Amino acid sequence: MSYQSPFSVRYGSPDMRDLWSEAAQRRIWRRIWVAVARAQADAGLVADEQVSALVEHQDAIDIARAAKLEAEIGHDLVAELKVFAEQCGEAGSILHWGLTSADIKDNADVIRQRTALALILRELRTLLLNFSRQIEAHAGRTILGYTHLQPAEPTTLGFRLSGYAQDLSMYFERLARARIQLRGKGIRGAVGTAASLLQLLEGDSDRFEAFEGQVMKALDLEPFAVTTQIYPRVQDHMLLSALAGLAASLHRFAFDLRLMQSPGFSTASEPFGEEQVGSSAMPFKRNPVAAERICSLSRTVQMAAGVAWENAASNLLERTLDDSANRRALIPEAFLACDEMIRTAASLVENLEVDEAGIEMQLKRFGAFTAQGLLLTELVRAGADRQEMHERLRQHSLASWEALAQERPNPLVERLTGDTALLAFLQPARIRALLEAEAAVGLAPRRAQAMAAQIRERLQVGAHPEA
Repeated sequence: MSYQSPFSVRYGSPDMRDLWSEAAQRRIWRRIWVAVARAQADAGLVADEQVSALVEHQDAIDIARAAKLEAEIGHDLVAELKVFAEQCGEAGSILHWGLTSADIKDNADVIRQRTALALILRELRTLLLNFSRQIEAHAGRTILGYTHLQPAEPTTLGFRLSGYAQDLSMYFERLARARIQLRGKGIRGAVGTAASLLQLLEGDSDRFEAFEGQVMKALDLEPFAVTTQIYPRVQDHMLLSALAGLAASLHRFAFDLRLMQSPGFSTASEPFGEEQVGSSAMPFKRNPVAAERICSLSRTVQMAAGVAWENAASNLLERTLDDSANRRALIPEAFLACDEMIRTAASLVENLEVDEAGIEMQLKRFGAFTAQGLLLTELVRAGADRQEMHERLRQHSLASWEALAQERPNPLVERLTGDTALLAFLQPARIRALLEAEAAVGLAPRRAQAMAAQIRERLQVGAHPEA
């Protein structure tokens, strides 16, 4: 058996795989040929009966015959053209009249990119709505916050999830705009001057503009004002950069989830099926393989954006072909990877397992450390010197941290409530209350609830038709 891409069977949804299949590509090529022939008929250049014959055979894709011809002539589009022409008999003689390959291929590429973005936006909408439900459910669930991967101040799980959702919301907006802004090559010929087509239309530029406009309207695609043999490859870079940004946001969530699942953080984890195997060698393992898959695939999308930059920067004069081979995999696989990552993330968020016991254990162990910001604020409000109090809290904290390192009980609360310098400003009961982590989450619950509501409002049915 010959090589088969993992994206053919392992990654990506059936809809996304079908979109980037050979059959789908050839159907769009034929759709463009028919649209051009129909416009030529309206311009009086070909007969309606010829167009009818093309339409009759438009969906008769024969990949085996096309592959045989391509092996002989070395040109995939011409091979498909020959198959289509053979099927249409005499009418096949008018196919591709006045065109170059990129008039078909480039417009077809953008049509598929727009459809792929619609699929991505649909899946991203599901992911964001899943986030909104979890954010709301855990808006007030106090957890340890971390900076430098060290306990910092308390936050809430809903607020942490809000950060991931906010990143993804920004890319939902960006990709929705990108879909609207995608432009096709138009029907312009070998170097974009439309010389051959203009000759067919007896040099009448107004007739050409009407002709091209009719074709592009049939394709529901706006063309660039200026193209060479191809549409500007910088558009690919812009598109893949947006997908790479989406991948970065998904990676951040997945990487954090991997941390939260590890014993040192014990906050939340991805679901693990009853029959799921974590390791072939270590039966106890419960590895975060879905989150790791997201992190792995995200790197391929980031690299795709870099290759697209090279393609855009190195496409010399009216065009060179050194982008062609990599684009065959670059764009489809970037979409397939994003599709797989989004759907995986949606499942992770929907079925997120919160480690209640782990959270309580971490708060019991470190909560008093992380809530000291409120204590310091209140001491200064009561008249204490801020710098002096900061130093006293620091000394008590370091001594208490050492006790924890030696697996002794955390003495921080007792040390602080017994410090006469602090007691000159606050009563012991007040100090204890200020060291409760649940009281130190600030605006986190409110902001999390607001983010959940914002997501639902933004993504309500009918509010975003491009998705």
